[in-house]
Amino acid sequence: MIDTLYIEQAIATHHRVREIGSRFPNANQVMCERYGAVFNRKSQNFRLQKKNPSLILAHKFDNHVLATPEGYGIGGRNNYYFSHMLNCIYDCRYCFLQGMYRSAHYVLFVNYDDFFSAMDAKLVAHDGEDVWFFSGYDCDSLALDPLTGFAEHLLSYLETRPHAMVELRTKSTQIRALLGQAPLSNVIVAFSLTPEPAAVALEHKTPSVAKRINAMTQLAQNGWRLGLRFDPLLDDVRFEDHYQALFRDIFDRIDPACIHSITIGPFRMPAPFFSNVVRLYPDEPLLAGSFVNREGLITYPQEREAAMLAFCLDALRAYVSGDKIFSCAVDSRETVRADTESTNSGLLASSHS
Repeated sequence: MIDTLYIEQAIATHHRVREIGSRFPNANQVMCERYGAVFNRKSQNFRLQKKNPSLILAHKFDNHVLATPEGYGIGGRNNYYFSHMLNCIYDCRYCFLQGMYRSAHYVLFVNYDDFFSAMDAKLVAHDGEDVWFFSGYDCDSLALDPLTGFAEHLLSYLETRPHAMVELRTKSTQIRALLGQAPLSNVIVAFSLTPEPAAVALEHKTPSVAKRINAMTQLAQNGWRLGLRFDPLLDDVRFEDHYQALFRDIFDRIDPACIHSITIGPFRMPAPFFSNVVRLYPDEPLLAGSFVNREGLITYPQEREAAMLAFCLDALRAYVSGDKIFSCAVDSRETVRADTESTNSGLLASSHS
């Protein structure tokens, strides 16, 4: 899986570096001063590296926890995100990471405790209030968990911090760490989903939709709260049929009472990232769709976006109450709770995981 392992010299003796290194006894180990010397240099090509990415083990010195765009969230007031990794093992054609990074190498920051200390600082700053921490922006939260073991450490941290609310966003079925312990009420396991035809055509190397639903079923049966993330919504000539079938497949297996929240949002990507992705995949039909540039985001025309959101909102209300559904509107950068007029700003790009 990994032929080359880059290691920052300063952390060469770190116990986690040694442990991960032992998993790849045949890998070529290369020391570097800082991960930036290897990752995301101008001369690199994402598409070429994606064929055989390397793993970079690094130390993150600051910005362990960052504020989300103003108002972003799923009902909470205090919202932050964190990324213990950069890049993803999956290969989704609509993913903004390939437009943002030149490098397809994976970066793992091994100083987990510093992330938890940064979370503690936010909890102190919002004394007595719930604070939301979102994982899955720069990586899939669980895809490499059998290697990193991050989820186990995170869950241990969260056991004694009931006001630390965490969303783990994923397309992965690597849920062993979650099934191995009692569920935590302050953790939402949020699965990104598209209809099966889109998943087959565009979400390369990911578990099938059926396998993701099966993983959700196992988690629900073990008491974990779930999130459903239909973001990006991807248009096609059978949009309504495909999404109706997806919703039906999910709720045939999942008790709606297990659903904490649902988000829906149209495909959207900052224009410079989109241009980079088009250069990587000039023959990809998705990228030749009926998109427009709206406020610097490449997305669907406003009228079509509104129709897509309205259909999904109505269809989902057949299964869950509107107060659990949040929709992202491009023009206002808003996340709108379906049962109210209140609004919250959304992320600039469609979700990664």
